[in-house]
Parts: sequence; structure tokens; C-alpha cells
Amino acid sequence: MKKFFLTLLLGGFIMTGLSAKTAFVYFSATGTTERMAKNAAEAMEADIFEIQPVHKYTEADLDWHNKKSLTTIECNDPKSRPAIANKIDISGYDTVVVCYPIWWYYAPKIVYTFVESQNWNGKNMITLCTSGGSGLGRSGTDLAKFAKDADFKSGKDFTRGSGADIKKYIEELLK
Repeated sequence: MKKFFLTLLLGGFIMTGLSAKTAFVYFSATGTTERMAKNAAEAMEADIFEIQPVHKYTEADLDWHNKKSLTTIECNDPKSRPAIANKIDISGYDTVVVCYPIWWYYAPKIVYTFVESQNWNGKNMITLCTSGGSGLGRSGTDLAKFAKDADFKSGKDFTRGSGADIKKYIEELLK
């Protein structure tokens, strides 16, 4: 009888580990972050969701040389929270990987909109970025401050790297 209960208990622990669900949530204005997130989600057999802005960013909006471009204005306003067109529900996930490009050393403000709109209680949060040169910086830890009750694991720039590289990185973080 003890053996039976021990087997059930051990099976429960194994099943709990197997049922852990991961979601990738990404924002991409040019397609670079989208490719990274899709490759990683496929490698991990995870669900994936796109943060879709109400206002689609044009090439002019993304011109970081122009002080009047939409992204420059958003990045210079700490209270800016662009609206999201679609609803993303992370309630059924244990780990959420938030993927985004780096804009002016930070995550785009629409990613803050997403992070602040979610219940992070009991969830692992990992951030991944793509960057033209500045790297992750403190964007992950900055986002984690707005993900109340999340267990922020870490973040990394994966501008270069395969889905398998990202899978290995995430699996190491979650050990």
C-alpha cells in the first residue's frame, strides 16, 4: 500500500512538471523580434501571442533620428502606454517569455502596457530582446517592476541565436 501511495505521489510531481505551460508574448514593429519569438516558441512547443498595437507603427514612426517621431515621443514619456488592439490572457501559463525590440535602451512602451495589464501572481517572467546594438540593458528588470508578483528569472538579447539556443537558456533558468 505504501508503494502505491508513493507511486501516486511521485507521479503527481512528475505530472506537475510536465504540465507547466509556457507562453511567448511578443511585440515586433519590423519582424525581427517576431522571427525570434516564433523560432523560440516552436523549439519549446509553447503557445505564442502577438501584442498588436491599435496604431500600427509606420516607418516614419520608427525614425529614431526624428525627435518628433511617435516612438521618440513615446520613449521620452515615462507615462506613455500605447493601446493594445487585442486581448492576451496569460492566466493559464506558469512561465511567460516577453519578447521585444530595444528602443532607446528600453522596451517599447506598448510592452509596458501589456505587462501592467496582466496578473503575474505565481508566474515566472523571462524577457528576451532583439537589438541593433545596445543589448538588453536593464529593460528586463525595468519591466519586471511593473509585473507585480512575477518571479522575474532573467533576460537576454537574442538578436542572434536559434530557437534551440533560447530553449536551452530558458530551461536552465527554470531549473
